[in-house]
Amino acid sequence: MNISVVVPVYNSAQSLRLLVDRLEPVLRECADQFELVLVDDESQDDSWEVIVSLSSERSWIRGFQLMQNSGQHSALLCGIRAAWYDVIVTIDDDLQHPPEEIPKLLEELGRGADVVYGTPELEHHNFLRVLSSRLTRLALKSAMGIDVARNVSAFRAFRTHVRDGFASYSGSFVSIDVLLTWATTRFAATPVRHDERQYESSQYTLRKLVTHALNMMTGFSVVPLQVASLAGVIFTLFGFGVLTLVLVRWFIYGSVVPGFAFLASIISVFAGAQLFALGIIGEYLARMHFRIMDRPPYVIRSERGPSADRPDTT
Repeated sequence: MNISVVVPVYNSAQSLRLLVDRLEPVLRECADQFELVLVDDESQDDSWEVIVSLSSERSWIRGFQLMQNSGQHSALLCGIRAAWYDVIVTIDDDLQHPPEEIPKLLEELGRGADVVYGTPELEHHNFLRVLSSRLTRLALKSAMGIDVARNVSAFRAFRTHVRDGFASYSGSFVSIDVLLTWATTRFAATPVRHDERQYESSQYTLRKLVTHALNMMTGFSVVPLQVASLAGVIFTLFGFGVLTLVLVRWFIYGSVVPGFAFLASIISVFAGAQLFALGIIGEYLARMHFRIMDRPPYVIRSERGPSADRPDTT
């Protein structure tokens, strides 16, 4: 088996060498040929200098530096498109995903799956982070349309030919997990160890996770539009109910429902429902606008390591 490991890097100068030292024996044990693709997402520390040093010391390491901070998934897309070998493994740069657990993913992949997720046995996050992660997984389920979405993690292994399903994708917003569903339905998950972060704190804040979830729902799913349509139906029925109440009171009592407060409340409810629906439609129009602009998901500043036109012989 030949393996490409892709790692998005952001402010991880402290952990990169340890990650490489732990990856190498694992890859030598389970792969005939292998490479490590490190994609620097415009780090603010010395991460790129460390990548350059590592790629000069070890022939199986390649590095890419992006022109600007494009986000974790865009950095992953860059590395995935640059990968050479039959199987791609994605892993975070903070050592929360133990490299020693990679064989578990490969074993599950050998059972016929095209994509395997390493689901943490125990997550070391606070309550808000866990809550936002669950929200993200719910959004993924609506976008991916498969039950395995609840087991999604950044620790994955998949067959390289799966990337053919999104080879032409050029949108400015990227969700690797959604893109993988464009090529296959053979997903699996296996429990893996999840270690505590040793160095920097997580770059994913609650706000970023919620924004990512909303972007997935509006960028890759029509669920929000369906919610807006359902809200329209509900408030229409509510309006007919109010009209029925007014007519019944007029026929029975000879008067309509009194009070300005009642009328103002009804108008506010309907106005709010209309603005809600318009807001959702506006989000979709914004996605179309950015897609028409054809803004690339990432731009490469420089590359280090073996030549891109020949595979590395490990």
